[in-house]
Amino acid sequence: MTTNGGFEPVFCTVVPPHVLDKLASNDDPALSGPAQRTLLRDGELRNRRRVGTEYGLWAGPTAIAKAPADQPLRSIYDCGHGTDLPGSKVRSEGQDPGQDATVNRAYSGLGATFDLYLKAYARHSIDGDGLPLDASVHYDEGYNNAFWNGEQMVFGDGDGQIFVDFTNSVDVIGHELTHGVTQYTANLTYYGQPGALNESMSDVFGSLIKQYTLGQTASEADWLIGAGILAPGVTGSALRSMKAPGTAYDDDVLGKDPQPATMDDYVRTGRDNGGVHINSGIPNHAFYLVATALGGNAWDKAGQIWYDVLTGGKLTQKALFTDFAKLTVKAARARFGDGGDELQAVQKAWEQVGVRIL
Repeated sequence: MTTNGGFEPVFCTVVPPHVLDKLASNDDPALSGPAQRTLLRDGELRNRRRVGTEYGLWAGPTAIAKAPADQPLRSIYDCGHGTDLPGSKVRSEGQDPGQDATVNRAYSGLGATFDLYLKAYARHSIDGDGLPLDASVHYDEGYNNAFWNGEQMVFGDGDGQIFVDFTNSVDVIGHELTHGVTQYTANLTYYGQPGALNESMSDVFGSLIKQYTLGQTASEADWLIGAGILAPGVTGSALRSMKAPGTAYDDDVLGKDPQPATMDDYVRTGRDNGGVHINSGIPNHAFYLVATALGGNAWDKAGQIWYDVLTGGKLTQKALFTDFAKLTVKAARARFGDGGDELQAVQKAWEQVGVRIL
């Protein structure tokens, strides 16, 4: 395992606290109730992870059986709408699909994530060493989130009115598992700009996993995160848009997507760990600009540059946007040379979003 400064697993959710806060204050208890319970549950889990790590109650992953180098080792568990993890095992690696579509989607999403990292970047699972991939579905009652808890994936079914089954979006699965990749590599601090980079890495590779699975080029992709988890009545297309941050939703209940696309609109806040789910729109947009400028399959060039930085050992835990941007320039030059379109695309993208690299 390679980390900068020690092992620091964090509790990472796909739905930002500011979205749940908005729902929790709604006058309709059918909307506010599930959101309030989700916030309470998330707070409890987040604090348990923090205390467990700080006081040595959870020191890191234990020795476990590893998967063959070129195959995933997946286990899907059913919580039965309870909160005891992992729940009852309902599908193991190699077993045929069952009747529960949620279980089948979770299994497929874990496999899609494994495939992208292996085939595009020669990475063997989340830790690079064949880590088994575990996921629990049907977590809690009306739970409006999905999360990586440092050890496994967990999916709620949503409240049915604002959010639906969180396994519906393969990019959500890829997003959360990529928090594990970051945990085992750069170990980016989950606060402020390093935390926004942490979130952005998950959005970037979550989107690439979806594109890889669908066989889409950069120009064909929708660049949306969570397009399948909003209920039909919500005015919006997804949780976030990498193509146009700030436009993913504009709903009477959820409010308006607050993500900025450039540093001109950078949000300074103490909430959401310093706005990690909000300001991630800036590096997200930079990646979109690089990928679409280069064209073709986004995982081949833009994704390779970002992966080189994430796993290269030079990205520090407290890296700022400028630090990350400079490393992408170096990575583009090292992999593709000085005279290529790749270096120019990277430099131009950071200039467009207002991140200084000189």
